[in-house]
Amino acid sequence: MKKLFFFLFALSFNCIQAQDLADFANPLIGTKGLFLYGRTTPFVTPPFGMTQWTACTRNSKIRIPNYHYFDTRLRGFRGSHKPAMWMGDYGYVTLKPFIGDIPKKGMNQTYLYSHCAEQAKAYAYSNTAITAQLTAIKTALTATERCAVLQFEFQKHKQPGVLIEASQAPDFDGWIKIIPEKNEIIGWNSDRHSWKLGPPLPNFKGYFVIRFDEPFVNYGTWVNDSFISLNTEQKANACGAWVYFNTNSRKVTAKIGTSFISIEQARENLEKEVGTQSYDTTVQNTKQVWNQFLGRIELEGASKREKHIFYSALYHSLLFPRQFDEYGRYYSAFDDTIHKGFSYNDYSLWDTYRAEHPLLILVAPEHAGKMVQSLIQMYQEGGYMPKWPNPTYTGIMIGTHADAVVADAVAKGVKGFDIEQAFQACRKDAMVPSVGDSINRWADRAPFNGIEARAGLSWYMKLGYVPVDKTNESVSNTLEGAYDDFCVAQVAKAAGHTDDYNNLMQRSKNYRNVYNPVTGMMAPRNADGSWAKNTRDGFTEGSPWTYLFGVQHDIPGLIDLMGGKEKFTQKLDVNFRGWHYIHMNEPGHHYTYLYDYVGQAWKTQRLVALCRTIFYRNNPDGMDGDDDCGQMSAWYVFSALGFYPVTPGTDVYAIGTPQFPKAILYPNPNDRSKKFEIIAHHVSGINKYIKSVKLNGIQLTEPFIHHADIINGGVLEFEMSAKPNKKGW
Repeated sequence: MKKLFFFLFALSFNCIQAQDLADFANPLIGTKGLFLYGRTTPFVTPPFGMTQWTACTRNSKIRIPNYHYFDTRLRGFRGSHKPAMWMGDYGYVTLKPFIGDIPKKGMNQTYLYSHCAEQAKAYAYSNTAITAQLTAIKTALTATERCAVLQFEFQKHKQPGVLIEASQAPDFDGWIKIIPEKNEIIGWNSDRHSWKLGPPLPNFKGYFVIRFDEPFVNYGTWVNDSFISLNTEQKANACGAWVYFNTNSRKVTAKIGTSFISIEQARENLEKEVGTQSYDTTVQNTKQVWNQFLGRIELEGASKREKHIFYSALYHSLLFPRQFDEYGRYYSAFDDTIHKGFSYNDYSLWDTYRAEHPLLILVAPEHAGKMVQSLIQMYQEGGYMPKWPNPTYTGIMIGTHADAVVADAVAKGVKGFDIEQAFQACRKDAMVPSVGDSINRWADRAPFNGIEARAGLSWYMKLGYVPVDKTNESVSNTLEGAYDDFCVAQVAKAAGHTDDYNNLMQRSKNYRNVYNPVTGMMAPRNADGSWAKNTRDGFTEGSPWTYLFGVQHDIPGLIDLMGGKEKFTQKLDVNFRGWHYIHMNEPGHHYTYLYDYVGQAWKTQRLVALCRTIFYRNNPDGMDGDDDCGQMSAWYVFSALGFYPVTPGTDVYAIGTPQFPKAILYPNPNDRSKKFEIIAHHVSGINKYIKSVKLNGIQLTEPFIHHADIINGGVLEFEMSAKPNKKGW
């Protein structure tokens, strides 16, 4: 009987653990640091939520986050669309509770708060702040895809209220209206922090409907620092509203619907996603959604600390791109109109094509095809697929890596988009230069001067490389253009366009044209063919070392270009021993896996294990380098499982080294009987080297597996050792 009791207890405990994976995700990881840190935000949202909610410790702008762990002052709580540190927010709404007199500085009068009274989860957030009058206000928030529920708890004896900020920008108006008989406030915000980087959007607005469960006993609007009692409507570039509740109202709940379509749609979203359900019910519903998605990878034998790091990384990987459609319709920021269908937005493509999007194919396949189709729609509505939509064209970063996302989906059999339409979108990236391309240097973050596709494409097509005396970031543009040519070629092949495939595959060798055999480095060239004197010019966010191995699509060709495997390996060794490798930025994310291609896989295993340990930790400063919409996190998820997509656009994964005794991946959310098990016998921090590995019982003779091996289900079984296996692979 005792044995049966302990068996049932253990079984129920394991079930609870499996159901509560959401509690292992720590949104605070990556929120603390001076410069090279994750720059994440503790968003409360379901996966890919349209509007994400967070506490605000700063008045965010481009380069200024909503939240930083160092801060001790609280500004309010925002429904945000800011996807990354270096991009802007847009169409937001902010609420701040207060008690007693209206804060003299309005939204800019901050409250003291402590992390001791803060709880951050993927599905809920709460903190207790202390006002200037030394009164405590507790705020708890939870969210659905397009809505939120905020719960404010006030102390006794003073009248509670809430400030609402509709707009704060000098360049854009906001509008707000109080409807006392409905306990409701409605409004919109037309602000886009990144507006100078893209085309005008006269119809753009972020709409909101706020519904309180307590009647208003007093109310008014504000413009800048002026408060107007009993006024019910205001429009200005910095405006909002305030409401008071009964002195006996100790707890006030606000239900908020958001939309990019209309006030009516925001109200419909609120009815469909929240309706009459309570705060606690909404919390549990959103928690279960996270449990479902996080449960698509189960870990066995992992420590509590390891689970926190892993599931926090998976949480960050599942935040973007954000859903942009609203029950069958969506606003397009590419033609400024409303369409029928589905949509996603905020793609940090220069970063996320590398591991984030390949990971989503495995853990969110029902979204992956729609994300590709959304990129195709942007091409149809605006003229090109975007480089970094926020929410429209911005021209940020280089290359046209939507091509890589499309090609990877094609190579891995993702459904949900038209292959011919995909080819036409990708072909335009490769064949049609932007207007004025030959005379525009395409400076980083330059004001909008037409859609920037591949910078320097006209020169690239003429010379076989992008010249440094004509276009900024020329070497990086050449290398990434060659990779994108390879990706477009894969789509051309799948769509049956053989001539385009052959042409683009030939063009994908253009990386050779910026390799200087004298220096053995990638180097800038002028339009006349001469090598530029400044060898560090022409690179994006790095040096010549940053891009030396940036040829993901033709690693054997790069090895030959450098003089063979021995010389290539020597150069790779210098890259790591000389501290040239920078894991905190994306261009080198595949570099640790390159030893797999030269017969020294044990070095890959050592470096991957080292990077996992150094750069990923279970605390607020536990991520080094911008997460950039999940890419830094996705690198870790793959690398903890034991393999990595070195070349998106192919179905191949390079073997790294597994971190856990067992991981189970469920690539089909509708059929959990088909699972891919990764078993690592004797694995530990010391036993990081692979002694041998079998796939479905068959010994692997090279350190690579294929996508079909994973999605068809099977077992990847490792024998681990403390000693490197220098004779294998």
